[in-house]
Amino acid sequence: MYTDTDRCVRAVQSKDARFDGWFFTAVLTTRIYCRPSCPAVPPKVENMTFLPSAAACQQAGFRACKRCRPDTSPGSPEWNARADAVARAMRLIQDGVVDREGVPGLATRLGYSTRQVERQLNAELGAGPLALARAQRAQTARLLIETSELPMGDVAFAAGFSSIRTFNETVREVFALAPGELRQRAEKAHRYVPKVPGTISLRLPYRAPLNPDNLFGHLAATAVPGVEEWRSGAYRRTLRLPYGTGVVALSPRPDHIACQLALTDLRDLTIAISRCRWMLDLDADPEAVDEQLRSDPLLAPLVDKAPGRRVPRTVDAAEFAVRAVLGQQVSTAAARTHAARLVASYGERVADPDPEGGLTHLFPSPQALAGLDPESLALPASRRATLTTLVGALADGSLPLGIDSDWEAARAQLNALPGFGPWTTEVIAMRALGDPDAFLPSDLGVRRAARELGLPSTPAALTARAAGWRPWRAYAVQYLWATDAHPINHLPV
Repeated sequence: MYTDTDRCVRAVQSKDARFDGWFFTAVLTTRIYCRPSCPAVPPKVENMTFLPSAAACQQAGFRACKRCRPDTSPGSPEWNARADAVARAMRLIQDGVVDREGVPGLATRLGYSTRQVERQLNAELGAGPLALARAQRAQTARLLIETSELPMGDVAFAAGFSSIRTFNETVREVFALAPGELRQRAEKAHRYVPKVPGTISLRLPYRAPLNPDNLFGHLAATAVPGVEEWRSGAYRRTLRLPYGTGVVALSPRPDHIACQLALTDLRDLTIAISRCRWMLDLDADPEAVDEQLRSDPLLAPLVDKAPGRRVPRTVDAAEFAVRAVLGQQVSTAAARTHAARLVASYGERVADPDPEGGLTHLFPSPQALAGLDPESLALPASRRATLTTLVGALADGSLPLGIDSDWEAARAQLNALPGFGPWTTEVIAMRALGDPDAFLPSDLGVRRAARELGLPSTPAALTARAAGWRPWRAYAVQYLWATDAHPINHLPV
C-alpha cells in the first residue's frame, strides 16, 4: 500500500488508525517516522514519504515519534494473509528465528539462499532480515525498559542484543532517547502496571473492532486441564519456548489485550509476545475481512450483529495437530479429557507463578509422545493408529508444521496420513497454520448454521457459495459457528 501515495496521504490526514502497521509516514524535515493515526498535526504533503516497515524507516535514518510510538503499532496483516516466501520470512523473523539461528537459519527454513532472502525482503520491505530483526529487538527493549524494573544490562541481553554498547546505541538511534530517559518518561506517565511479582505486564495492540466472545470463548471452552485455564477474567496457559518455559495470562480490554508473562528466561520475551499475538490473531484487518463477508446478503446480518471476529489459533502447531486428532468425532468435553490424560502421563511439569492458579504442565512434545503405548489410549483402534502415525511424523521432522509452513504442501502431507480427512486437515490449516481461507464445509456446526440462514448446506454447494467469501473463509466459519449456543461462542463469566 505504501506505494499508493494519494491513499496514504488521505489516511494520514484523516488519522485513520485502520492503517496503522500497513505503512509508516516518514517526515523529511524532522527525520521522524509516525503511524498514520499520529495525533500530531500532519506534515505538508511534500514533506511526507511512505515506507513499508519500521525497519525501513530506521535504516533510512528516521527515528520513532515520541507521541504515537509507531514501533508499538499492530503488525501488518499482510504477513498473515499471504503464503509466499516474504510472508513466511516475516512470520519467522517475528518468531525470533534470525536472533536464534541467523540469516542462514532463516534461509534454510525457507528453502532459499541467504542472497535470495535478502533480495526479496529488501525489494518489498526496504530492509533486510538483519534490519528487521534489529527493529524487533529495539521494540522488545522498549517494552522491558518501560514495563519492568530490570537493570539495563539484563534488558539488553533479554532483548537479544550482543552487547550493552550496541543496545545503548540502538535505543538512542531509534527513539532519540537514552534507555534511562525512556524509563524516566515511563515512570512519569505511570506506565508501570501492578502485576504479580516476577511477571512482565504489557499491552498488546490490535485493529478495532475486536469481538472477544468467540476468540476467548473458544480458547476457554477447549482448554486442556493443567495446560490452560480461564481464571479471573483471563485466559492462562503454559508455553514451551526456545530458551525455557513460560506462563501467560491474556485479558480482553476495550482497546488492547492485557498480557502478563512469567518467563524462566527473558530471552524468550519477543517470541512469547509474537506467539500470543498469533494465537489471538491480533494483526488481522477486521475492516477488510468484514467488508468482504458483508457482500453476501445472507452472511451480512451476522457480521453487522458482532463485527470483528478473529480466528482463535494456537501457540504450538504440533500441539494443535495432536489435539485435532483427539477431537475427531467426539464432543469438546471428551476431547479435553483425552488431551488431559496425555498431559498427565507425558507432559513436563512446570510451576504456576500464581499460587491460586491451576497450571501444572506443558503439553507433551511430539518427541515425548513418540514413546506412548497405543493400547493405553481410550480411543478406537483406527484413531490410535492415526495419532501414533501423526506423532511419529512430527517427532522425526518429516511433517514440519509451523507458522512458516507452506499451506498447500502441509495440506498434502496431512491428507496422506491415515485417518486424515478434509475436516481435520482444514481445522489444522485454519488454527495451527493460520491460513485465513481454510474452510470446513463438512463441519456439523457450519452446515447447521448454513441451513438456518438459507445458505446451501451440502459441502459441495456450500463450498461453491463460499467462493465469494475468499480469501477470508476461515473468518466466515467463525461467524457461522457463532449462531450456535455452544460455549465456544461466549466469553466466560
